[in-house]
Amino acid sequence: MSFAVLGLGTAHPPDHLTPEDGLGVARRLAGPDVRTSTWLGPVYAGSGIGRRHQVIGGPVVRDVLRGTAETGSPFLPTAANDGVGPTTAERMRVYAEEAGPLALRAARPALAEAGFAPESVTHLVTVSCTGFAAPGVDLALITGLGLRPTVERTHVGFMGCHGALNGLRVANAFAAADPAARVLLCAVELCSLHYYYGSAADRLVANAIFADGAAAVAGAGGRGTPASHSTERGRSASPTGDGGTFPWHLLASGSCLIPDSAADMAWAVGDHGFEMTLSRRVPGLIAARLRPWLDAWLGDNGLSLSAVGSWAVHPGGPKVLAAVGEGLGLPADALAASRGVLADFGNMSSPTVLFVLDRLRRAGAARPCVALGFGPGLVAEAALFG
Repeated sequence: MSFAVLGLGTAHPPDHLTPEDGLGVARRLAGPDVRTSTWLGPVYAGSGIGRRHQVIGGPVVRDVLRGTAETGSPFLPTAANDGVGPTTAERMRVYAEEAGPLALRAARPALAEAGFAPESVTHLVTVSCTGFAAPGVDLALITGLGLRPTVERTHVGFMGCHGALNGLRVANAFAAADPAARVLLCAVELCSLHYYYGSAADRLVANAIFADGAAAVAGAGGRGTPASHSTERGRSASPTGDGGTFPWHLLASGSCLIPDSAADMAWAVGDHGFEMTLSRRVPGLIAARLRPWLDAWLGDNGLSLSAVGSWAVHPGGPKVLAAVGEGLGLPADALAASRGVLADFGNMSSPTVLFVLDRLRRAGAARPCVALGFGPGLVAEAALFG
């Protein structure tokens, strides 16, 4: 029995930054020895991103760019926080206020597309690595959607950009264990809360690509699949009315820790936000180490690389996508959906791969589809959809 994805919803904050705005903010907020640097401009120009949505936007960004303080936001530069920015406690207060409402905006359309009444949901899986709050996003979803108080909750936390794939593995386990299970998974990240104010080059690069967003999946297995979403021989039978079709079945998942890479991608809680380590070695490690494992994993599932119909690769950045394409020998258009999501939304961490899946299914992408994400460790996660 496999987990059948029956509905998918996405959401993002209303405010966004262009690369030009982002560079202007970086010039104001970066450490003193970076503000006049010549290398920061090309980072934003070459990010592959047209705009990024974030909860720290709009009036706060205008304050930063103008050197005013009308909003009184703790994210504005002051003599006291120069080079470090707000405290982690200040950042977490914003997370507690903003994460739940954004998650709700993604979850509602997922449930509606699946045809699930909120009270029919038996399991709730939440995914987030950019904030801690208890009660948190799970309570916001239960009360905001009207889920029953006995819904079984599981949180997948601090796993980084591949967290939604870990969440899907949990959802699949619930569906396999209970044919009547109806699962709602929601990934929400507010990466902008951890904007870095110092001078470390890798963290300044992260400032240029990360964004905020949420995505939700509603699905079931066995008896939990509504008749209107029935399938024949694994093919999708239910048009959504907007070009996409569900269900997509999660057939397998896999994970691979790339050796000798623990220091190359990391995520730690600091006094002034969560601190991202993203070394220049990451694209090379992916290009060199991904294919041997993926070939073996696909073989275990009766497939070869050439049999994959479409690819939902987490767009960690243009160099990561180039490394995946190079390492797997993919044609140039194989990662078009990933590049499109990166251009339109930036890297939203865990929800991003679900944005890519949504774009693929709306385009009628061929299956089997392989979803890939990369996170601290350095770890590659994969999911196979049919």
